[in-house]
Order: sequence, then C-alpha cells, then structure tokens
Amino acid sequence: MPGEILMALRKDIARRKRTDKVFSLLGLMATLVGVVTLLALMIDLAWDGTSRLNWAFLSAFPSRFPEKAGILSAWVGTGVVMFVTALAAVPMGVAAGVYLEEYAPKNWMTTLIEINIANLAGVPSIVYGLMALGLFVYKFKLGMSVLTAGLTLALLILPIVIMATREAIRTIPSSIREAAFAVGATQWQLVRHHILPYSAGGILTGVIIGLSRAIGESAPLITIGALTFIAFLPASPFTGTFPFISFEWLKSPYTVLPIQAFNWISRPQKSFHLNAAAAGMVLMAMTLAMNGAAIWIRYRFRKRIKW
Repeated sequence: MPGEILMALRKDIARRKRTDKVFSLLGLMATLVGVVTLLALMIDLAWDGTSRLNWAFLSAFPSRFPEKAGILSAWVGTGVVMFVTALAAVPMGVAAGVYLEEYAPKNWMTTLIEINIANLAGVPSIVYGLMALGLFVYKFKLGMSVLTAGLTLALLILPIVIMATREAIRTIPSSIREAAFAVGATQWQLVRHHILPYSAGGILTGVIIGLSRAIGESAPLITIGALTFIAFLPASPFTGTFPFISFEWLKSPYTVLPIQAFNWISRPQKSFHLNAAAAGMVLMAMTLAMNGAAIWIRYRFRKRIKW
C-alpha cells in the first residue's frame, strides 16, 4: 500500500476516533444535566425541609399554624387515589395491549387506534381534568371524590400502560408463538401460559412508571375539585357488620401531596414554605421508591427468562 494512502487512512481513523470522543463527552454532559438537576433539587428540599420532617409532621392534619400542620390526609389521599388508579388502569391497559398485539387484525382501523393511543400519551394532563370534570363529575354524578380522581389519573396513564404492554410483548421471540401453535395451543393458551408470563417484567415496569407520573400530577385533580385543606381521612373500607366491607371511602373528598405542597408554597409565611419542602421530600421518596421497585421487578423477571 502506498505511503500516501496509508497516511490518509490513519488520518481518517484518527478523525473518527475524535468524533467518538466528542459524542461521548456530549452524552456524558447531557446525562450529568439530569443527574445534577435531580441532586440539586433533592439537596435544596432536604436543606429546607429536614427540620420539619418527623413523625408529628407525618401523623398530623393540616393546620393554620405551620408548626402544627402535617400531611396525614395528603399522603393517605395520595395512597388511596393511586390504589384506585392502579385498579382501573392496569387491567384495561394490559388487556388493550394484548389485544392490539395478539388478536387485532392488521388493517387501517387498528392503525388508526394505535396512532390515537400514541397521541393520547402526549396530551396535557389538564385536558384529562377537563374531560373528567364533564364526564365523571357532571355526567355520571360521581362527585368530587376519590373515585373520580382515581379514574381521571387512570385515563391519564392508560396510554402509557398500553404502550408499555405492547413493547414488552414485542420482545418475545416469534418462535415461542410458532412452537405453541405447533403443539395445538389456542390463542388464549398462548397468551396465558407464554405471552403474559414472559412479558410481565416489562409490563410491570411500565405500570409503575405510569403510576410514578400520576403520583405527581396536580392539574387534573384541581380541575375536578380536589380540596386543599382536609382535616379528616376517608371512611374505612372495613365495617363491623356484614358484609364487613364498605365502599363509602370512594365517595370521600380528598387531597394529595402535590396539592398540599402547592397550597403551602403559595402562602407568604416562611414556615409554610418549610412544610412544602418537607412534603416535597416525602413525595420524592415515594416516587423514587416506585422507580426503584420497577428496576428491581425488571431485574427479577429478566433473570427468570432463559430462551
């Protein structure tokens, strides 16, 4: 090989390596932006809110005196609303995802539905609040209750659950389907014994990520009538008489942590701002715990799958 060609080849390789290093540096900087922002937010919240974060703060109701105010009704409300959201969104989302991937015919109608689901994932949350206000509150007369809030957030995360389910199902090799049909399995047997177990890790990860988004939403809940000051808890789901289960808690008024924090931060007193920071720490801890659970579940399910 002539010396000029060899020299040009070496220069070209060196240029490509420099491009790789530049791209790697840009990627590292982009990653650090997110990490540093999150760390700065957590440090700022901890700096302001640690002094208020104690058992009395977690177990007390809101008060007009900042030193006596707590988040008991807010974190309990967040928990029950998330419970209703999960009960409503997960079965519908998983069923829709399985249908679109395994049962639905490939035609223009299916394509139109898939495009609409993808677009719904990007609709602003306030639009869901306006729709829920007209549908659940005024049309179905469900009132400004825990049930309305849960269903509203379920609609919000439903496209995320459907898309996560479809992506998880797509990772299953087609040879699994061919082998199941070859031994005479029906479509439902294939879904029940192979598709759902193998895709469970991805589905659960998508569900938890969707719930992590819903737990921080406040705009749609304010639209449908979430209260900012509640000094009581929803009714107990258990009773002392037959049938020992009550659904009155679904009709209870509610508040959630983001709305409670927003209410405190909008007040002029500095002490309420410290309460808002402490509530933000609790909300951040709940969100990180859910994301940590998603990572652990995905890891556990991937370890089980061997094909």
